[in-house]
Amino acid sequence: MVVVWKLDRFARNRYDSAHYKAALKKNGVRVISAKENIADGPEGIILESMLEGMAEYYSAELSVKVIRGHTENALKCKYNGGTPTFGFAIDADKHYQPDPITAPVVLQIFKMYDTGSTMKQIVDHLNDLGVTTVRGKPADLNFISRILHNRKYIGEYQYRDIVVPNGIPALVPTDLFERVQEQMKKNKKAPARHKAEDDYLLTTKLFCGTCKAMMVGESGTSGTQGRKYHYYRCVNSKKRKICTAKHKSVRKEPLEQAVVNSVMRNIMDDAFVEYFVDQALALQGQESNELPSLRRQLADTEKAIENMLNAIQAGIFNASTKRRLDELEATKEKLELSIIKEEMKKPQFTRDQIQFYILQYRKVDTNTLEGRRRLIDGFVNSVVVYDDYILVTFNYKEGAERITFEQIERSDLSSLGGPTLSEKPSKMAVFLRLLLNFIVICQLWRCNMGIASVSEYVASLNEDQQRHICAFIEFMNTEFPQLTNKISFSMSMWLVGKKMNEGYVAVSAAKNHFSIHFSDEAFLNHLAESLPNCKKGKRCINVKYGDEKSLYAVEESISDFLKIYRTEGNSSL
Repeated sequence: MVVVWKLDRFARNRYDSAHYKAALKKNGVRVISAKENIADGPEGIILESMLEGMAEYYSAELSVKVIRGHTENALKCKYNGGTPTFGFAIDADKHYQPDPITAPVVLQIFKMYDTGSTMKQIVDHLNDLGVTTVRGKPADLNFISRILHNRKYIGEYQYRDIVVPNGIPALVPTDLFERVQEQMKKNKKAPARHKAEDDYLLTTKLFCGTCKAMMVGESGTSGTQGRKYHYYRCVNSKKRKICTAKHKSVRKEPLEQAVVNSVMRNIMDDAFVEYFVDQALALQGQESNELPSLRRQLADTEKAIENMLNAIQAGIFNASTKRRLDELEATKEKLELSIIKEEMKKPQFTRDQIQFYILQYRKVDTNTLEGRRRLIDGFVNSVVVYDDYILVTFNYKEGAERITFEQIERSDLSSLGGPTLSEKPSKMAVFLRLLLNFIVICQLWRCNMGIASVSEYVASLNEDQQRHICAFIEFMNTEFPQLTNKISFSMSMWLVGKKMNEGYVAVSAAKNHFSIHFSDEAFLNHLAESLPNCKKGKRCINVKYGDEKSLYAVEESISDFLKIYRTEGNSSL
């Protein structure tokens, strides 16, 4: 026996009800309604059919009413229920409004993807900041993908067949949104991006000069030596065999190194830095395309208000005049607010600030995958492979460089601190690399314009950050006075020896947490396992502000960390 409250709770419609009842009856099971007394005879069958028909009618009618109500809301660009969209808040009138906390996060996500960050990198960044979804869950790839595809963020309201451009406040400029859509299409067409063990840094930027098709990453293993090779190959030569280029494939390592080498030559050139600064100053000096239009509209509105006031002074005043004057005043306020917002979009940077930014790229470690990716994503627009040379086009006006294939094969980043192609370098090569690294480090030291002291670093933080960072600094200086404390990479750092590679502890502040950095990865992994409330970052453990229990555990573990270096014969410890 199956007991239901009422028959309309058993099934959605008469067909389903008859189907399920027949199946149950075959197996000797009856359906009984608790609220409806239905006889077993022929009259009961008629009554049951009537009740189910009425229930289906009311259900269909309710559906129509709901859709009608939602449609009316949609025409007014109102919220129709469900999970709110990340970045928006719903006001008392059910209108979408930018959420002051999450709306800037949406814009940051689009900007990060536009500047070359992968979805995985964005996810990691948001999780480091403690950003969660509307339902309070950690960010993931699906969350980022939904945001990047959502046209609500450019102000487009959608419900069924209703589409209202500029129906809700835009959180992302339209040109930025469209660039991101194009970039996602390009990335979708690059299937080999994550296939190999190593990332192909030129994916979506590398093209065949003969057939204009994209070149994608591939790998293969030598049949004689069993050695694995990575290279880029023209997709037309791979799929349709129609490419006639001389170089249908190019080895990955020397090509990427040649491109990175080209970027670093520019960055190390003081003349390039000055050129870049001049271009940036000229660009930010260009006024927004929107501002002139907004200012013209404001001038016209103010003129109309003046005419209305003159009419009132002349004795022409009625309900229509009052309503029109109120509309003009409201329009004026909106235009003034839009002008302020547009002016805030382009903060003015000084020459020193722009110069400091570009000089930071001189510090990039080209020995690391992340360092090479930063350089290529930040400066390289495209790389085109021709029969006799490749053409590297940079992300600035008139920025391009030809590189021959002889130069590619000889490409060696050792002159800029990067890895060499040689598997067994000679003693002279090792000496030269160390010497040149030392020269580069000296150059970087001379051009460092960042925070110079611990007090300057602390002064740059907000009140909450200062309280926690100062407490940790006091702990370190009190408990371990033998350690050398200095500012490095904009962090307060305690060196175990004289150099970073001899071991270090450091602390830095973020929005919702502060990070304690350790040089020993194995120790850090062990520490992270014992701290469930803390998230492990890159060479650091992230402690939320106010989590005194986790902080105490970290402080207790620092002595264990330093024992690593005692056993290695560091007499200072």
